[in-house]
Amino acid sequence: MDENVEYNADEKVEGEEMERTASMQPEIIQPSSRTPLLHRYDSQALKRKIILIFVGLALANIAAWAGVVISFHNYPKLIGTASLAYMLGLRHAVDADHLAAIDNVTRKLLQTGQRSVGVGLFFSLGHSTIVIAASLAIAVTATAIKDKFGDLETIGGLIGASISAAFLLAIGIMNTFVLISVYRSLQRLRHTGTFQEEDINDVLNNSGCLGRFFAPVFRFIDKSWKMYPLGVLFGFGFDTSTEVGVLGIAAIQANQGLAIWLIMYFPLLFTVGMATIDTIDGILMLGTYSWAYINPVRKLYYNLTITFLSILIAFIIGGIELLNIIGNQLDAQGPFWAFLTALGDHLGTMGFIIIGLFVITWIISVIFYRFSGYRELEERFVHQSEENARASRTDDASDNGAKSTLNSHKNSVVVNVDEVNQEEILSGNSNA
Repeated sequence: MDENVEYNADEKVEGEEMERTASMQPEIIQPSSRTPLLHRYDSQALKRKIILIFVGLALANIAAWAGVVISFHNYPKLIGTASLAYMLGLRHAVDADHLAAIDNVTRKLLQTGQRSVGVGLFFSLGHSTIVIAASLAIAVTATAIKDKFGDLETIGGLIGASISAAFLLAIGIMNTFVLISVYRSLQRLRHTGTFQEEDINDVLNNSGCLGRFFAPVFRFIDKSWKMYPLGVLFGFGFDTSTEVGVLGIAAIQANQGLAIWLIMYFPLLFTVGMATIDTIDGILMLGTYSWAYINPVRKLYYNLTITFLSILIAFIIGGIELLNIIGNQLDAQGPFWAFLTALGDHLGTMGFIIIGLFVITWIISVIFYRFSGYRELEERFVHQSEENARASRTDDASDNGAKSTLNSHKNSVVVNVDEVNQEEILSGNSNA
């Protein structure tokens, strides 16, 4: 009888543990790759939060660009530079540290029953805080230096234009190496069908002292708003802060007298672009692992397209500035140099042309994606993901079946023990 009680107690504890674990897991719809985004969230309150965030992001993008167009009407040459700052934000949002931190924290919060839509937003805002602060400090410093050395305006303009051109060309060269790496990853994915997602621990282990410092901070994040201080800490890596800071220096040096509040549009555009992509990443991670941006094929293709666009604008604007500097210093003449001078004098118009070129390039890339085999590759990965999910459910069912068989065996053992005890009692009574 004692064994019967023991087995029943074990079974009861095991059942309670399974129910408690199941209650901690939020119900997440697992749709196909064509399911509309909001249909994968069953909570009306969650849908409202997502809609509000998307509306807020759309308004922020519209307001930022409207401010640029209105405020820069006297500085049309800076439209192209503003476009680059925005593209850098879109590009930096898909860096390994962002994706690993956002994706892993979203999964961690899901495991505790929290369906948080603000993980990516808070992280990007924290990261951008350092970018904005560094840009403001550099702008104030550069303005103070300019006021003290006003007699060197001509030399300062030359130096500023040189810094701007060198910076833009450096951005183009660095992103070219990134483009090659992303292209190779996409081709490897296409030919071998293998893709290794980076984990937060891998990223932190490759980040030196800062990475080792961030690791314990990451473990203590239990609310989405705590991603803001983590984003601030990540911002101290100064990879992005340096980029936007140099943009501020180039703007001041190349355009003497540009107000600091105008310079701050560059980090603002950077922030809006980065926050848009990082927020979308976090929300998609919350909904499913098989849709759009989370699909490795689309992720790499997006990275490839956005990197190509950043290279395009950097080389176009940087190349025009550099060739104009060379032409002015050499007092070069001829149709070619006259054409370059005209381009340099109308960089504002070039900025709008570049924005139009972005749209055209993006449309072409979408068409190419659909008709070059990448769409079929994406469907293959979705199918593989669904097969893996079904296999996982089958394994779970097998485990539950094995547990049920074991419990049945335990019950049969209990019955046999009771029968033996009863036989011994009856035998003893008869002997007596």
